[in-house]
Amino acid sequence: MAAIGSGSGGSSTSRAAALRLVVLFGVVSLFADMVYEGGRSITGPYLALLGASGAAVGIVAGGGELLGYALRLVSGRVADATRLYWPLTIAGYLVQMLAVPALALVGSWPAAASLIVLERVGKAMRNPPRDAMLAGASSEIGRGWAFGVHEALDQVGALVGPLLAALILALQGSYQLAFAILAIPAAITLATLAVARMTYPDPGGVSARKADVRTEGLSNTFWLYIAGAGLVGAGFADFSLMAFHFQKAHTVAGGLVPVFYALAMGTSGLGSLLFGRLFDRRGIVVLVPLTALTALFAPLAFLGNGTAAFFGTVLWGVGLGVHESVMQAAVAQVVPAGRLASAYGLFNLGFGVAWFAGSAVMGLLYDVSIPALVIFSIIAELAAIPIFLRLRRNPALRGSAG
Repeated sequence: MAAIGSGSGGSSTSRAAALRLVVLFGVVSLFADMVYEGGRSITGPYLALLGASGAAVGIVAGGGELLGYALRLVSGRVADATRLYWPLTIAGYLVQMLAVPALALVGSWPAAASLIVLERVGKAMRNPPRDAMLAGASSEIGRGWAFGVHEALDQVGALVGPLLAALILALQGSYQLAFAILAIPAAITLATLAVARMTYPDPGGVSARKADVRTEGLSNTFWLYIAGAGLVGAGFADFSLMAFHFQKAHTVAGGLVPVFYALAMGTSGLGSLLFGRLFDRRGIVVLVPLTALTALFAPLAFLGNGTAAFFGTVLWGVGLGVHESVMQAAVAQVVPAGRLASAYGLFNLGFGVAWFAGSAVMGLLYDVSIPALVIFSIIAELAAIPIFLRLRRNPALRGSAG
């Protein structure tokens, strides 16, 4: 079994092993994203077909996301306290991979809603311990690059999944078949995860570290970083609101909305490779221009025509890639190695609550004034920039060229 060191000056062998683990985790995420992003792309109309109201769809989607982010705090603390990183990761993936194909078997919207929420619970279970293992193993190769490679592979699945679901619907018109076919990538996900577990039983030595789940000892830098990331999240509209606007304003044809979502996923994956490498070299200062750029998604998506909506979707995808690569990698730079899972749980909770609150505000503003929605989004995003500039003073966030 390959050994992966946790120091910064490891051998080429340990660096190669670290990269192999990152790629393995990326392949797991690729097929997992095919499953749950493919499912998520059609759950809205599926719930409507089963008789759910618009309010029910919104509550299920938003409430599931909020619960998922909140539970990451619990799973992160449990992982650091018990050191059971692999068992928790495997359990979370198992729940996810069973919940989505099971949607093909339900006959009522409350049953479907329960499975949709259960899928979010599974993701909450596995993300903090998995990210802790990924961060622990990737110090050899650069955490920004590692999370960027992982996210790029992840988003390949997020692109293919919705397109596969759209293809099944176009050819057969059956939501049940679309969900059932996702059992195939689900099985591949679990098989690849088993290979990763057998090959790398303790990535970065995370299980051997002393348990520590205290929150009071985390640095001010970490809490300030959560505040900055939270402002970005608050101004980052959920795609469902954008898609709702595209159809209501007739700027994007209904059949193209899943394609736009797939485009965003592809943009996120490609961007994460570049942004992760830039973070390793330049540090957190890369968030300044990236945040300013992605803040333009709102006026393009909500105020423009079809062409503007296209570019707004691209920028929305860029913002998603920034979150999944740079923002995740930065957490590992300012938190003790033995508390990574707990820190990821806290970070994701803060980001998720801010995203949910911001999306709720923008949803309310949409019915009152779309320009007000756009202004809120831009102000929230740009308010994070002074925080990122202040964080640049921290040596751990300056990058190798800083």
